[in-house]
Amino acid sequence: MIKKLISILALTTASIGVVHAQDDALKQKLENVLGMNVTALADSPVAGLKQATTDRGLFYVSDNGRYFMQARIFDMQNGMQNITESALADMRLDGIKKFKDDAIRFEAKNEKHEITVFTDTTCGYCRKMHKEIDQLNALGITVNYLAFPRNGLDSPTYKEMVSVWCADDTKAALTNAKQDKDIAPTQCENTVAEQYQFGQSVGVTGTPNIILDDGTLIPGYQPAGMLSQALDAE
Repeated sequence: MIKKLISILALTTASIGVVHAQDDALKQKLENVLGMNVTALADSPVAGLKQATTDRGLFYVSDNGRYFMQARIFDMQNGMQNITESALADMRLDGIKKFKDDAIRFEAKNEKHEITVFTDTTCGYCRKMHKEIDQLNALGITVNYLAFPRNGLDSPTYKEMVSVWCADDTKAALTNAKQDKDIAPTQCENTVAEQYQFGQSVGVTGTPNIILDDGTLIPGYQPAGMLSQALDAE
């Protein structure tokens, strides 16, 4: 009996080793062929497909590494649940926790909702939204800003946003930057680049993009009143 158990355990261990080796090879192929950083590879709800979490978003790849897909998977037996969006929502909420201490926070005194907004200091609609920050707070909405320099990490906006995140008073610096006031160039240890990469990995393609309490992503500017109504209706 003991010998049989040992044999079963050995076969199981060997099988797990083969799976890990296959996943490692698949991950390496994605990185080499597509030039993307694969942070996780897991089984998807669809047989024969792996779910790849990358620095450019969530994708699917066939087990044999031949087919690569950007797609949405819906569960037709469960009310057409968007499986892909559910996975992305979980990723967004995990990322928000990771960057909690790095967000620039405008807190509501009587908080009812908390949102995370990917922002850019030069984006017109980001500026329009920020003009309503007092109204949002008055409506009980706490706003946490994360950096998303739209033109990439080699842009002047990226440097400006680093200066904002490194300022002694980040809230004032962000407000001033969105009002075209001069920001003193400053350098420090910061996560602006990581925030930008996080945004890309969870479906952010522009600014402002808003993550709600449940991980839902709303692209684009939303007037304070409409956003409040949508949050209250959740």
